Amino acid sequence: MSIPTSTSVVESAVIKAPLSHVWHHIKLQDFSDFWSDLKSSQFVKGTSDETQIVQWVFNDGTQLEVKQEEHSTINHYITYSVITAKPELSYSSVLSTIRCYAVTSGDLENSTFIEWTGNFSSDADASVIQDAKFKRRDALADLAKAATKK
Repeated sequence: MSIPTSTSVVESAVIKAPLSHVWHHIKLQDFSDFWSDLKSSQFVKGTSDETQIVQWVFNDGTQLEVKQEEHSTINHYITYSVITAKPELSYSSVLSTIRCYAVTSGDLENSTFIEWTGNFSSDADASVIQDAKFKRRDALADLAKAATKK
């Protein structure tokens, strides 16, 4: 019997670096530059120039092809979906968004608030949501290290 669960995940962090330093890293093809769980991230050859598809290869051998669905340099967010996976995923779909905001006042002024959401299909179980939660937390910690390097 499966455990009823929410099919969304939201993880966030405050990175003690200006928005421009953080946003610079938020390109699907560059995620392996900061995310220690990724062995590589690169554009998939042979796809349309109008479609940005990137292959992420994780250290454990998992391969995902992610498609950029939306991108805004004005509002500082990207949205992407997983379109193929090896091994096959246990759920039908996921749509994720990474959004950055400048912290403009207070003790953390000149920092960046970042939020990484994932909305999964209804067939995702609790273990999928937990895995997504911890992967996002690890990636945000890695991003903070990369964005604050001098």
